[in-house]
Amino acid sequence: MKYKRLTKEQFEALHQEFANFLASQSIDKKEWDEIKANKPEVAEQELDVFSDLIWEGVLSNSQFLEHFSKNHIFLFHCQEDYIDSMVIKSLVPDVDFLTKDGLQWLSENLFTDFVEIHVGKKNYDAERKESIFDLITQGAILSDGQLYVQINTIIQS
Repeated sequence: MKYKRLTKEQFEALHQEFANFLASQSIDKKEWDEIKANKPEVAEQELDVFSDLIWEGVLSNSQFLEHFSKNHIFLFHCQEDYIDSMVIKSLVPDVDFLTKDGLQWLSENLFTDFVEIHVGKKNYDAERKESIFDLITQGAILSDGQLYVQINTIIQS
């Protein structure tokens, strides 16, 4: 397995896609039930293969990631050969970016001495999809990139 198995909830959300995946291998519901009952190791392999296929698609199409913590926001723009990053850091320890009040504080203080913004660019250490997957396993989530684009536009001005 290249990535990690989808969660039960993710499999449930992708029920139809999984059924299509099995059908593409000429496995119908009855046969799937037999495989699960009599060949659990084969069922596990099918779940892993399907999970990797889903992850491959998601990671191939990923452009933006975000990771929020109490005093930091990490924003990533995933290019083809490298990743642009923006790190926003509060220099006020009481500010919590995980709360609505913390984000409101940020919008009011973004370009003051209370906030540091670091911009960087890094070539991928591994293959692009694996590097993105590593960021996700560290807590980053896929995003539409709106926050990254807004802040980047302001910085570039």
